[in-house]
Amino acid sequence: MAGKLQAADYVHLHNHTQYSLLDGLTRVPQLMERVKTAGMTAVAMTDHGTLSGAIEFYKTGKETGIKPIIGLETYVAARGHTDKDPSKDKARYHLILLASNAVGYQNLMRLSTIANLEGFYYYPRIDHELLEKYHEGLIVLSGCMSGEVGDALKNGQYEKAKEVAQWYRNLLGNRYYLEVQDHGHPKNPKHSAAQEAINNQVIKLSQELSIPAVVTCDAHYLGPEDEEAHEILLCVGTGSFLADENRMSLKDFPLFVEEPAEIIKRWGTEHSDFITNTAKIAKECDLEIELGKYLIPQFPVPQKETEKTYLHKMTYEGLIRRYAPDESSQGSVAGLKKLLPKHIVERAEYELGFIDGMGFNGYFLIVQDFINWGKNMGIVFGPGRGSGAGSIIAYSLRITELDPLAYALLFERFLNPDRISMPDFDIDIQDTRRDEVIQYCV
Repeated sequence: MAGKLQAADYVHLHNHTQYSLLDGLTRVPQLMERVKTAGMTAVAMTDHGTLSGAIEFYKTGKETGIKPIIGLETYVAARGHTDKDPSKDKARYHLILLASNAVGYQNLMRLSTIANLEGFYYYPRIDHELLEKYHEGLIVLSGCMSGEVGDALKNGQYEKAKEVAQWYRNLLGNRYYLEVQDHGHPKNPKHSAAQEAINNQVIKLSQELSIPAVVTCDAHYLGPEDEEAHEILLCVGTGSFLADENRMSLKDFPLFVEEPAEIIKRWGTEHSDFITNTAKIAKECDLEIELGKYLIPQFPVPQKETEKTYLHKMTYEGLIRRYAPDESSQGSVAGLKKLLPKHIVERAEYELGFIDGMGFNGYFLIVQDFINWGKNMGIVFGPGRGSGAGSIIAYSLRITELDPLAYALLFERFLNPDRISMPDFDIDIQDTRRDEVIQYCV
């Protein structure tokens, strides 16, 4: 079978980049180029406890023509993720999570956030309960010898490893894979006897439980030539010297992005499925991230209203209060227009057209909401500053207190279709109560 396998049949699913601080050395652009040059079509990023590099990785992959698989090597707490007893909770286990779709990516971000904000104890941690809640859209690999399965096998606890693997399989079904690592293969130039012993038991587990397996390289740097630089990086991270005999070192493990031909040569004859399963996972990962659009929260509007119709309604009610205070501000937009001077309606329609065309109806509704809330609470706001004071819509909504028509202020300085960027109101808030406004926004 090895002779029939091609480079594209293998995908590196366990890789640490420079975003694995003081542990990973690989830079994203160079990783993509190496993968492409080797004839592979996809690659995963699985940094330690962080998704910091996800967008760079995604964009670079798309630009290079390599499918980017966004993942995370998370830490699973020995007990619950909020348990922080020094006598019981220093242990944690590695686990590889890969986002197969948008739901998986959302869950990956949720887990990463919870791990860092709630579960941080030496490392950002999650637990089984969180995985039960946020596993949809995730493909999971059992990890290295520091994973739950690997650690149990390393300590001679085969039945415990079996129990853990069954738990994950029951939760995830065909989205769970056991991980064997290439440096445990007898023909690897830097063969690890400890990893080989674990690999052999993982293969036994795979056969007994019918859980598919994949082969990974747990890459921390790009090529073998980077090994010494990676050792120096580890010294920086651990505050030690290269000459220290007892320092943390990974020089006995070939943790680089191996050529697919070498993986095929070693694994293709007896365990070709370990290779093809990586390509199967890559095929199942179909994540598209929409970039370049404004992520403005949806403003809650009354029933039967849209952001556009509601902004128009509020605008004309506000214009009546500003320019025709003797008239009632209740009624339809068409009716309110008739109560206003023609030049005011023309200016309002001009601005509303730009605001709607650029997708900023919700933005204006949000800004007026927190400013009016604050003013109604007796919090002092500035009358308006900067280009935003040139908007009659802002004046009608009480975002500003300056009449742009009275001072011949230009709306185009604030917003125009030739300058595609977010509108930016300069808002001055009473410093002793500013936190109240921020909390209201939250």
